[in-house]
Amino acid sequence: MFENVQAAPADPILGLTQAYLADPRPEKINLGVGVYKDEAGGTPVLGSVRQAQQHVLAGETTKSYLPIDGPPKLGALTRALLFGDAHELVEGGRAHTAATPGGTGALRVAADLLQSAFPAATVWLSDPTWANHTGIFQAAGCETRTYAYLDREHNNLAFDRMTASLAQAKPGDAVVLHGCCHNPTGVDPSPAQWAELAALVAERKLLPVVDLAYQGFAEGLEEDAAGLRTLAEASPELLVCSSFSKNFGVYRDRVGALTSVAPSPDAATAVASRVKQCIRRNYSNPAAFGPLTVEAVLSDAALRAQWESELADMRRRIAGMRTDFARALDQRGAKLGPDGNAFVADQRGMFTLTGLPKTAVEVLRERHAVYVVGSGRVNVAGLTPDNLPRVCDAVAAVLAH
Repeated sequence: MFENVQAAPADPILGLTQAYLADPRPEKINLGVGVYKDEAGGTPVLGSVRQAQQHVLAGETTKSYLPIDGPPKLGALTRALLFGDAHELVEGGRAHTAATPGGTGALRVAADLLQSAFPAATVWLSDPTWANHTGIFQAAGCETRTYAYLDREHNNLAFDRMTASLAQAKPGDAVVLHGCCHNPTGVDPSPAQWAELAALVAERKLLPVVDLAYQGFAEGLEEDAAGLRTLAEASPELLVCSSFSKNFGVYRDRVGALTSVAPSPDAATAVASRVKQCIRRNYSNPAAFGPLTVEAVLSDAALRAQWESELADMRRRIAGMRTDFARALDQRGAKLGPDGNAFVADQRGMFTLTGLPKTAVEVLRERHAVYVVGSGRVNVAGLTPDNLPRVCDAVAAVLAH
């Protein structure tokens, strides 16, 4: 049977990393994979995380399974991070949180829930969106459509076209919204636009599915949850797929969460039972070490304060590299957009969509050993003071031809 299996195409992001690792050139630079890197080009273990891991290991007395939805304390701690400590969704009974294998796991469980409970629902994704979104929902059997998002000419939000697209969605459809630091564009709605989106979603009776993978990477933990909280005020039902990979730097430990919000405690209990059923049929229950590490940080005042300080340092470094990237391109006369490079500094989070065509991306890789996703997405967090000049020289050379 396997003799007739056709090889699958390489993943557009992880496959790029494999090509990077196989490249023998010592000067190679990887701006494709979405991981945070410090000024030395490494992905560090946060001090708060290291201490929490030591605490978890020292207190471990069993290797038995976790509950299907993960460590009991982590649910309330996650909801407090999402909605605020005093919000009724933290302990009010209308919300349930399940630990998942990263944000990707949360999205897949959400997709399975939608397909099993609402098989007629269409899932609306932004154009563009994270490369894996479409595959995750379609693999679960969900029908997907796209809504307009990016004004590619001006590198900002095409809000009027976005709302016009979503006005075509039928009641009961689900719309995936990036909570902050939109991947791959770095373009987010303003607070006023979030309010308009929330009203539209409620009016059209759509189910918001908020992908919150980068909380704390734009402006701060509270500020980055503002869009989600605006949606929660307008819609009694929503799903939140959150990731701790970026803001805790625990990529390989695969820690995420799916939070479901229902109109009543009884409905929340029913939805939670369906979520657990989806998990049981998929990976049975989550791993322990990563979720318990995050729980340990969030539940200890000193570790929580240390983590927030470390997160702020990461956020400031990314914002600084955005400014430096735009300035260095300006100095070389290399314009990524018709209006210049200011949009790079204005966007938020780890990613910017440069507008470089696929042919230019290929030249960057082949001639300059600079690896960028085929869509032209650049991980700004992969830039360092040492590699920035060479990256900008390479981009300028490509644009000149």
